[in-house]
Amino acid sequence: MREWWRDAVIYQIYPRSFQDSNGDGVGDLPGITRRLAHVAALGADAIWLSPFFASPDRDMGYDVSDYKAVNPLFGTIEDFDALVEEAHRLGLRVIIDQVLSHTSDQHPWFKESRQDRINPRADWYVWADPKADGTPPNNWLSVFGGSAWQFEARRRQYYLHNFLTEQPDLNFHNPEVVDALLDAMRFWLDRGVDGFRLDTVNFFVHDRQLRDNPPSEWTEFPTNPYEAQDHRFSKTRPQNIDVLRRMRRLTDEYQDIMMVGEVGEAGRQIDIMAEYTSGGDKLHMAYSFEFLGPDHTARHFRSRVQAFMDKAPNGWPCWSFSNHDVTRHATRWTKPGGDVDAVARQSVAMLCSFPGTLGLYQGEELGQTETDILFEELRDLGYISFWPEIKGRDGCRTPMVWEHAQTNAGFSTGLPWLPVKEPQAARSVDLQEAKNDSVLHAYRASLAFRKSHDALRLGTTGFLDLPEPILGVVRSHGGKVLTCLFNLSERPLGLTLSDEAQPVGPQQAEVAGRTVTLPAHGYVYLESAAALDVSTETSGAAAAVGAGA
Repeated sequence: MREWWRDAVIYQIYPRSFQDSNGDGVGDLPGITRRLAHVAALGADAIWLSPFFASPDRDMGYDVSDYKAVNPLFGTIEDFDALVEEAHRLGLRVIIDQVLSHTSDQHPWFKESRQDRINPRADWYVWADPKADGTPPNNWLSVFGGSAWQFEARRRQYYLHNFLTEQPDLNFHNPEVVDALLDAMRFWLDRGVDGFRLDTVNFFVHDRQLRDNPPSEWTEFPTNPYEAQDHRFSKTRPQNIDVLRRMRRLTDEYQDIMMVGEVGEAGRQIDIMAEYTSGGDKLHMAYSFEFLGPDHTARHFRSRVQAFMDKAPNGWPCWSFSNHDVTRHATRWTKPGGDVDAVARQSVAMLCSFPGTLGLYQGEELGQTETDILFEELRDLGYISFWPEIKGRDGCRTPMVWEHAQTNAGFSTGLPWLPVKEPQAARSVDLQEAKNDSVLHAYRASLAFRKSHDALRLGTTGFLDLPEPILGVVRSHGGKVLTCLFNLSERPLGLTLSDEAQPVGPQQAEVAGRTVTLPAHGYVYLESAAALDVSTETSGAAAAVGAGA
């Protein structure tokens, strides 16, 4: 029997920005429960909840102080149970974040560990002696700037923090630590969750010898010095595999549970995704930042999907274009003066053509754009030392907009934790419901089309050898072939087919016989009994091409 997650559309909810139910300006669990029908109507199969656990919120919940408690800001454990019950009633699975590589410095485990070198949890975090001159043990850097080491006077040692100093890294070489984390995961499995999204899944294990990281390959020094290192010793160690296997054994004790891991690594992301999902004894699937950057070329999309299929024939990917850490893709991929809605409509159609599980981020179904956040409005302080070159992550985390005429577009009756500005409010759910050609309706149509076509859910995948800016994806199953064509540019392009084919499903194209005209950011799905050859004209030169492997 095919596992549910292989065909799933997973909708990410950022709890503090989805719906506020009590007027304090912060989204909460009852608010999410109230709006779950919107997610179900969109065509999603599951929700992924970003952290809602007890936390001092130095990194917006990704600094957990109690893995088994709900942050009172979001509600109660009873509110969580009610959310799970309503989600399941609507046919939605519930996946929750697990931030396991580090805790908050306010976690009781760390408060005890930092006291001295002999307490019961002295070895639960990564501690190391200074060098003879008092400097940190090695050259490892924090993602958020500066050294990854912070001195603790009580122990006369440094502790490792790959992120903020308030996020000390757990020591996964200590089996007691892994046992405690598995116990926390079991707590939520017993409450009915359907799976986990594992934050920074390749950061779990560090090099015991604390060897220096070598420099990365760069031609211009990056804005964030973290990118100047090849982090081969501070993360992605071989022992990580053993930890993932223990987690898989836990989830296999339950029925229909899924784990998806976030791979944070430059250059090796596809390799790590392949390694972590192969064999059926580690992660069920993994995703990376491969499609979360500015590259919007046919070459890039094809190469990343093809590389995963080649390197992990029995692994499984999860593809997404936006999340809570990156600039929204409707903004990233729309050129100045371009048509945001056209980019957004094409994006979901293109995502639906890829093999694997699909991830959506709240608001992208509205074609939501990045909010312009002023310095004084910042709430995410992780990258503040890099301002204004790196503006942080608040711009993609602003509240969901529901009813345009309501206070704060229906998100909250109070002062929202991040502002709701008019360019974002103008994309509210109610306004888009009223327009048949809205991005919201395009998302629903594309997701429904994917769900109803086995070639997209189950089919084999190939690519057409087309020149930029045309991406051609070929999905085949049960004697039917879908040829999916996408014009990733701001100008219309014409194509010629080797045979006539029937356009099916959502489209932004004109098809007349064997001629296809794709407008700027146009797309079309063509159904035929056999593979099509396609030719296009680019810069005046005709290029006849066929389906590639």
